[in-house]
Amino acid sequence: MAKYLATKPLNLLMAEATETGEHSLKRALGPVNLISLGIGAIIGAGIFVLTGQAAAQHAGPAIVLSFVLAGLACAFAGLCYAEFASLIPIAGSAYTYGYATLGEIFAWIIGWDLVLEYALGAATVASGWSGYFVSLLQDFGIHIPPQLTATPGTQLVFYNDRWMALGSLPSGVEAAGLPQATGVFNLVAFLIILLVTAILVKGIKESANLNSAVVIIKVAIVLIFIGIALAYVVKNPSVAQANWTPFIPENIGRGQFGFSGIAAAAAVVFFAYIGFDAVSTAAQEAKNPQRDMPIGILGSLVICTVLYIAVSGLLTGMVHYTKLNVPDPVAVGIDAANPTWLRFSAGGREFNAASLMVKGGAVFGLGTVMLVMLLGQSRVFYSMSRDGLLPKWASDVHPKFRTPWLTNIAVGVPVAILPGVLPISELGHLVSIGTLFAFVIVCAGVWLLRRRRPELERPFKTPMVPLVPILGIAACTYLMISLPPITWARLAAWLAVGMVIYFLYGRHHSRLQRGEYTGI
Repeated sequence: MAKYLATKPLNLLMAEATETGEHSLKRALGPVNLISLGIGAIIGAGIFVLTGQAAAQHAGPAIVLSFVLAGLACAFAGLCYAEFASLIPIAGSAYTYGYATLGEIFAWIIGWDLVLEYALGAATVASGWSGYFVSLLQDFGIHIPPQLTATPGTQLVFYNDRWMALGSLPSGVEAAGLPQATGVFNLVAFLIILLVTAILVKGIKESANLNSAVVIIKVAIVLIFIGIALAYVVKNPSVAQANWTPFIPENIGRGQFGFSGIAAAAAVVFFAYIGFDAVSTAAQEAKNPQRDMPIGILGSLVICTVLYIAVSGLLTGMVHYTKLNVPDPVAVGIDAANPTWLRFSAGGREFNAASLMVKGGAVFGLGTVMLVMLLGQSRVFYSMSRDGLLPKWASDVHPKFRTPWLTNIAVGVPVAILPGVLPISELGHLVSIGTLFAFVIVCAGVWLLRRRRPELERPFKTPMVPLVPILGIAACTYLMISLPPITWARLAAWLAVGMVIYFLYGRHHSRLQRGEYTGI
């Protein structure tokens, strides 16, 4: 068992961090790029979808407290990530940190676990992106063949000049007599993943610049919503007060309102925070990682937490939480404010600029989430391959683009197929528990390395160790417990598959097990 707990020598990690040449990743990212990467991954499905659903189903107006709770858990983990990213500035994120502190078997577990967060998370987001994009096109009278916009077997009907899922018909409207179709393959979701993959193959600098431009657009849209919502709440204080009362609705069951509902909602909206840790996967491509990685991780986390709290608080003040269990709660909030100056006519069609704005923001927002998630996944596989735990081709770097292009393609193609054929309804819970598990490993690793190697020079030091790591472990574990039992069973099954791969391939090809890694 001792060989499986062997750690990768830190001197080798430091040497990898300083590698240059055509077979190494290109250092092209500054602090602004890194903050943008974090914001690009964080602001997406959470702010456009999960806020309303978590309020309606779990927390009510106290969804604000859920975001605070989830943000605190992320803050503790983020401080630990920042120390590791500045100390060991190479690709791999929690996988690399686990390898340096807890041993190879834990490194494999966390690397395999990160597939849930990044690759499967990107597939889930692609499904949401497809829905918003198709809806936006239909606003302009453009209709993609419905069979190519939904997963196999999905029943669609044509009503009010747009194709929609059968279950989305307004109450009182009968499907009989309406044009109908059955989904065959979600080509839209498939193509967007392939496009994102091509961008990542082309180059990290190009990917980061595109992401930075899109981040500016979607943050501007979020700020516009906050401005409209704040003006409405100020003008209608009685409406806001009625919607916010009671602030914490009475508990009607486990995870439904009351304090248990706040915790359950925090576990659900935790998906909204996934992404700040993806900044650490780009450490080997940062120009000055010792300084810039903490800025990127903590900066993106702070900015997004403030925006989430503002949006959730104002949204529940504009609209009663019971009416927010919809795919587009932010659009519902805009409609409640009814800013007439945002309505216009063009080409014989009536448009609601607010609705277009929200859908456009979702398209941009979810697009950058996919980009950063697939970026993170390819960098984790790159690091695992360098250690021999995955085949060598996974760490091959393109001589011109200086990106792990084969890994990008190997990850991107199957991820593109998943949202095309599978309605991944509960994957959000699975992605959340995988991420929380990774955070627990990172927090434990910082505490352990401080005890084992206190003399190491740490450009950024997590404050109040071991208190902060312990609080991070406790908070993340509490949120994991708040998730449904079936999610735990699925996590166990996923990790079991990973262990089979490790024992059949990884342990036999591990460079550490072969004695190629020596040092301190």
